[in-house]
Amino acid sequence: MKLITPSLLLLTLVICSANAAEFSKVQTAQSRVSFDYKQMSVPLSGSFAKFAIQARFDPAKLSASQAKIDIDIASIDTGNSDADDEVNDKLWFDTKNFPTAGFVASSFKALGGDKYQAQGKLSLKGKIVDITAPFTFKQNGDLGVFDGSLNINRLDYGIGTGIWADVATVANEVSIKFHFVASSKK
Repeated sequence: MKLITPSLLLLTLVICSANAAEFSKVQTAQSRVSFDYKQMSVPLSGSFAKFAIQARFDPAKLSASQAKIDIDIASIDTGNSDADDEVNDKLWFDTKNFPTAGFVASSFKALGGDKYQAQGKLSLKGKIVDITAPFTFKQNGDLGVFDGSLNINRLDYGIGTGIWADVATVANEVSIKFHFVASSKK
């Protein structure tokens, strides 16, 4: 009986090691970055068409995992071309001077089940703020699916200043959502 227990443990470790994989080849066409906000208490949403992701995620080796996301702010799609032009202006994103937003993860933490969080720095319109981004990770064969959302306050980044600083017109809280699909390196 004593031989069976170590053998089962070894077999379990071998099986877990065989299933562990590093997900690093992001499938941009299957991925998206979107946001939700309220304008005059009406829920609205939008997305960004262009972004680049460099990632290495291994749920068995979180300390070696990395993520860097760069978003082309001018690729914003609010569903209204006039609004898209307006938010690229200086009072909003000022894309002439700050064309990209970015997130660089400094650490990852398992929260149990398929839940994780990434801690890092979000840079937006010249401001850098420490954030925690909760997400779920689900593996389906050689594909990994990452889904998460986090709330930020737009005024912390100087977004929507001047006449747009009134949070009764455009709410301060913005929910950023992400869905990334990546294949494993084998």
